[in-house]
Amino acid sequence: MTDEMSPAERYAADRRRAADQATALAPFRALYDFDLDPFQIAACQALEAGSGVLVAAPTGSGKTIVGEFAVHLALTEGRKCFYTTPIKALSNQKFSDLVKRYGADKVGLLTGDNSVNGDAPVVVMTTEVLRNMLYAGSSALDGLGYVVMDEVHYLSDRFRGAVWEEVIIHLPQSVTLVSLSATVSNAEEFGDWLDTVRGSTEVIVSEHRPVPLWQHVLAGRRMYDLFEEKEGAAEAARREVNPDLVRLARMENQRTVHPRDRHKRGYEADRERERRSSGKVWTPSRADVIERLDSEGLLPAITFIFSRAGCEAAVQQCLYAGLRLNSDENRERVRAIVQERTKAIPDEDLHVLKYFEWLEGLERGVAAHHAGMLPTFKEVVEELFLKGLVKAVFATETLALGINMPARSVVLEKLVKWNGETHADITPGEYTQLTGRAGRRGIDVEGHAVVLWQRGFDPGAVAGLAGTRTYPLRSSFKPSYNMAVNLVGQFGRHRSRELLETSFAQFQADRSVVGISKQVQRNEEGLGGYKESMTCHLGNFDDYMRLRRQLKEREAELSRQGATQRRAAASDALEKLKPGDIIHVPAGKYAGLALVLEPGVPAGRSPGHRRHEDHQDGPRPLVLTAERQVKRLAQIDFPVPVEAVDRMRIPKSFNPRSPQSRRDLASAMRTKAGHFEPERHRKSRAAAADDTEIARMRTEIRAHPCHGCDEREDHARWAERYHRLARDTKQLERRIEGRTNTIARTFDRICGLLTELGYLQGEQVTADGKRLARLYGELDLLASECLREGVWDGLGPAELAACVSALVFEARQSDDALAPKLPTGNAKEALAEMVRIWGRLDALEEDHRIHQTEGVGQREPDLGFAWPVYRWASGHGLDAVLGDAEMPAGDFVRWCKQVIDVLGQISDAAPTDSPVRKNARKAVEALRRGVVAYSSVG
Repeated sequence: MTDEMSPAERYAADRRRAADQATALAPFRALYDFDLDPFQIAACQALEAGSGVLVAAPTGSGKTIVGEFAVHLALTEGRKCFYTTPIKALSNQKFSDLVKRYGADKVGLLTGDNSVNGDAPVVVMTTEVLRNMLYAGSSALDGLGYVVMDEVHYLSDRFRGAVWEEVIIHLPQSVTLVSLSATVSNAEEFGDWLDTVRGSTEVIVSEHRPVPLWQHVLAGRRMYDLFEEKEGAAEAARREVNPDLVRLARMENQRTVHPRDRHKRGYEADRERERRSSGKVWTPSRADVIERLDSEGLLPAITFIFSRAGCEAAVQQCLYAGLRLNSDENRERVRAIVQERTKAIPDEDLHVLKYFEWLEGLERGVAAHHAGMLPTFKEVVEELFLKGLVKAVFATETLALGINMPARSVVLEKLVKWNGETHADITPGEYTQLTGRAGRRGIDVEGHAVVLWQRGFDPGAVAGLAGTRTYPLRSSFKPSYNMAVNLVGQFGRHRSRELLETSFAQFQADRSVVGISKQVQRNEEGLGGYKESMTCHLGNFDDYMRLRRQLKEREAELSRQGATQRRAAASDALEKLKPGDIIHVPAGKYAGLALVLEPGVPAGRSPGHRRHEDHQDGPRPLVLTAERQVKRLAQIDFPVPVEAVDRMRIPKSFNPRSPQSRRDLASAMRTKAGHFEPERHRKSRAAAADDTEIARMRTEIRAHPCHGCDEREDHARWAERYHRLARDTKQLERRIEGRTNTIARTFDRICGLLTELGYLQGEQVTADGKRLARLYGELDLLASECLREGVWDGLGPAELAACVSALVFEARQSDDALAPKLPTGNAKEALAEMVRIWGRLDALEEDHRIHQTEGVGQREPDLGFAWPVYRWASGHGLDAVLGDAEMPAGDFVRWCKQVIDVLGQISDAAPTDSPVRKNARKAVEALRRGVVAYSSVG
């Protein structure tokens, strides 16, 4: 090829090669045994040219190479680089990778758990650590040249996303920002914002997967391709949903079942057996799926199950099915690695951690991976999976968050997951994130995503998930109390408002206003046309429609009044219930027979407490249902009055936490009142039938000239459209008004509350405000108030840990059926005082129009972890503590570490002569033992 070049061309090529060799990118590329992709080269070149970069690319495409080039540049230039990640596991992993490349002396780690070589030129940290450094004006920021924000799309997270924007806004302008994101549909918009707040930023988007992904559906014994590839067709028309799948779904969905049959005992099992025997389609078992993948050479695989218990059950099912994926030699290797990595765990803790069951699964090549596991156990699973010694992992979606565990195949059991509030379909973005794990670069020629067949399966919906790349990045930024005092302390109120107006949240809001304004203009044009079409030659049709609307509103008002009266009657009936009454719950999830354990009274909480609209004021009886569940019911479960159908004695020995105790009492209740048939409530005569106002309106309508028009109903339809469009237009105008300066308005309200409490005085931060500036977390203001009022002064270390747990802990499921067990004495009194202070703050927030529904303000402290952390800090063993806590070891460790983190903040923020400062440190020492201290790095 060179011989065919002219001398001038050869000279030009030599000049280009020499120029390339003179860049920092050339020696960096030499560090890898593969060539970089075009998007990686483009991003690195932009970075070397002095621009910031936003790289949006699919999971597994190698975008972290760009982050590593920023590290390389920093070391070459003698400057610092901070590499931030959203979770500690990712920080640990990246720390290990960089230590292997650059040596332990040049790389440090800072997370809530670990501090290793924090003064190194390259430091890996969680994003919160960098945010805290910026607010504290840490000297570690001196000489900082580059910041890498891995998984920057995490700023959409409604709980922690604001931290990413805080960092981006407050980083010194001299720092070059490298933002690494999953594929998002509005990367250009995010890039425009970065360009505005950070200066020149190159947006590099790559949708190319280095390993092609094939989509399948496993139904019964057959694996179907989701798409039918058409040769020679245009790109858009090439991928059509497999017609065999569409036909199969249509046939299955036509086999309808009478709804009553679904409640028969054993119905589902019988149905499954019938399907298998008749050759119809069914959902294969978990063990069958792994065996099928193994037979087709599609292991290793990650199966995503959106439930921790489901992941553990899947491993057990594979073990019971006799599944063995490892040879004897590999079993020995697994055992050696596991014993080496867990040798620090005392023998007495192994049983409570279910170590031996876990080890048996690993030896067979099967494991679970979820947040409820001990961190050490999760790290071992990750290591064995990467070494090919674990071939089937059952994981929750947290594994998709950047942890380096690529697989040949990914299996999705269901396309529905619990989002914290309800069961919802997974989004195209979530589907892309999960299936992005399939296909190991440099190992697999192709990756495979397998969706399991479920009843009601819709191939078109799955194809929509697989074929859509709409994952927009949405800001979750909201000012907080801590943010407010830190900003005012550094910049003053006016400059702080301006800074907040530069947030991505306000940037998106301002952009959306442009589109809304155009919609208002279009609506106003449409209103003119509707006005013309509703004109009647007999009279004023607008006036006629006003009368009809008034009649409709009056009828609706009477209907609401009737509903209110029915709720009041139901509430009165509930107040008459006594323990031992057997009732029939008329509606809701727990409809049927139930035994009243505690009548429940109107929630007597502190002033200002906001109640859920559906559960206002009425009694909330605690009951044992016929299905042996102890539940706190709400007014919504009683649309009609209820009365006792029978009574029975509740044994003194009854323990609502004991499954056996619940089973025995429920059985006795069914025996006593199982024959009861509830009466059907007859509807009473509607109030509208006797209302004189309604009669008058109807007479007035009939007398109106337009009532006799032949085209009356046509005019009415146009008038109704006019009314709806006018109402929508007013709403749009209110949205425009509401979206302008929204962040600054919230900031002003927060500053107003802080001024009332004495944390701010005009442009100055008071001594109390400076203490608040050192407290980070969702309940920062509550923690500061507790310190100021000396709530914790008389507590010992274990009691203090119990109180601090209420600031961080949040139960995974909001089940208030049973009050949590609490330490006695001073700790119990301090916890009660914390709840009272929260009630006062809650009322103040209401006065200042600070609403938790908008992501701002203080949630109610959760006391559910106070007893376990108190026992652990008091020196009790793991077996005893976890037995009482009824939570997985991993959750226990995670919450303990969060308590330790906040105790550290409280120790720093408390006055020098305060006993809280000393006891917070002692509490940290008491908690950091045993499983809580097993915090491995790398």
